[in-house]
Amino acid sequence: MEQHIELDSTSNAIWHLLLDHKKATEEQLAEAYEEHERTGKAFTTVLYNYDIISEPKLLQLIADDLATEVVNLKDLTIPREIIGKISAAIARMYGIIPVREEDEVLLVAARDPMNYRMIDELHYVLGQDCRILVASPTDLDDAVDFYYPRDVDSVRDVLAELESTHLMEGQDSDDEQDEEALQEMATNAPIVRFVDVILYQAVKDQASDIHFEPFADEFKIRYRIDGALYEMVPPPKHLALPVISRLKVISNLNIAERRLPQDGRIELRIAGRPIDMRISTLPTQYGESVVLRVLDRSIVELDLERIGMDDAMLESIRELIHRPNGILIVTGPTGSGKTTTLYSGLKEINTIEEKLLTAEDPVEYDLEGIMQLGVRESVGMTFASALRAFLRQDPDRIMVGEIRDLETAAMAIQASLTGHLVLSTLHTNDAAGAITRLIDMGVEPFLVSSTLIGILAQRLIRRLCNSCKTTYEPEDREIELLGLTREEIGDRKFYYAKGCSNCNQTGYRGRVGIFELLRITPKVQDLITQRKPTISIRNQGVQEGMTLLRQSGIRKVFDGLSTAEEVLKYT
Repeated sequence: MEQHIELDSTSNAIWHLLLDHKKATEEQLAEAYEEHERTGKAFTTVLYNYDIISEPKLLQLIADDLATEVVNLKDLTIPREIIGKISAAIARMYGIIPVREEDEVLLVAARDPMNYRMIDELHYVLGQDCRILVASPTDLDDAVDFYYPRDVDSVRDVLAELESTHLMEGQDSDDEQDEEALQEMATNAPIVRFVDVILYQAVKDQASDIHFEPFADEFKIRYRIDGALYEMVPPPKHLALPVISRLKVISNLNIAERRLPQDGRIELRIAGRPIDMRISTLPTQYGESVVLRVLDRSIVELDLERIGMDDAMLESIRELIHRPNGILIVTGPTGSGKTTTLYSGLKEINTIEEKLLTAEDPVEYDLEGIMQLGVRESVGMTFASALRAFLRQDPDRIMVGEIRDLETAAMAIQASLTGHLVLSTLHTNDAAGAITRLIDMGVEPFLVSSTLIGILAQRLIRRLCNSCKTTYEPEDREIELLGLTREEIGDRKFYYAKGCSNCNQTGYRGRVGIFELLRITPKVQDLITQRKPTISIRNQGVQEGMTLLRQSGIRKVFDGLSTAEEVLKYT
């Protein structure tokens, strides 16, 4: 059984602990692990839910195995001088809290005491010997929030500390380094602290991506917030290799492989929230470039009414997602909120009477009551094979993460024709373009026209900060670019992004969607069957009342939600 299951180190340790003490059978653990994989719930949470073992008993079992003790943090008052031995950044990133000191050894309660890599690193990070204590993860998160209420170390503070270490100074980041030297750099305490602060700051600022970019004479680190990239205080160039090595260590990538791209993931817990990060490395002329995609499930609101649709479009979308069969496609570039829209729709139709299945790459959010499957092409689990399996599971509605090829498109059409509603995404610039894309894949036009029920194109534009947005008089050129006249504008106000402390001087805070919905009416079906060009289908949609992306954006400008600059940038 075990050889077919890929366990992370902590789950693996708990698995063997329960087996060795005859607290569970392999079959029970395998079933619990499948539930963990399917739902994304912590493996321990599933163990408690399945009544395999209680939390107090598991904590005691772990403590006995580690030859340590269980500590009840709720009953403790930890002295300030002990709390001061660990910074807020380290406490939050590692999920630890200092409890007491004995013979110059710091006793630290950890939310993940069986993470042996963390135990090894703490010696370097804290600069003294540590002993791990076992505590309830929930109590530990509460204690960290209580004892470390203020902001974490700033990037500037950690950079100042790094400058005094002269780590790797004078060496080119392209110099060949053996694995042992790279490993030593990656566990250097200031480097560990620097990376931790960068990741914490990104989550705190609700960044969607973090870019680490080495150039000839500089090393840039940029956050993408609300769709725009912002550069942080640039670290010295010679820190590129140790910082990137550190990222590869915590994501379990091959630290010595610097000639090939690698992909991995980092699972962290910050401020009591589980954060999932996807890492991608790319060898470049001046060293490896790394991008982290931040998936913070706690900040995403899966609600159709909150993503920016007007009442008429909201009513149309609701009518489409409640249909018994057909294909509804959401289209737009990467990062335009397609998955969030689909999830919001699924959440609305998720009732006890309906069976919902999703195939995703990867599963980004956990939805209670919905069977979610992660696509893994390396083992042959493609979108098409997932769809094929879904049809034998008696579903009512199916979500396919993306229609990438003819095989997936054909399976989606078959699912629709056999009485299922299929939701999916495509990468096209507008709604009408999705039809041409499907036909280009090799789908027969008559099948497209008979199964498609609607195509929603969308973009995300930045939302103005309410604290500092300022009115101005638009120039004639700007009005012309928007395709408007002064008569159409009337007495409506235009705003620009001024910038204040509430929005980090950007003038924007959050994003809002703009949408274009093409309903597949009988006239549009005729045009598809006749293989008419995209522009003809688009014009027919407009004649039948379709609001274009540009018009949707202009409404956001008139409502004071965004700027003309944002609308012109994305439409």
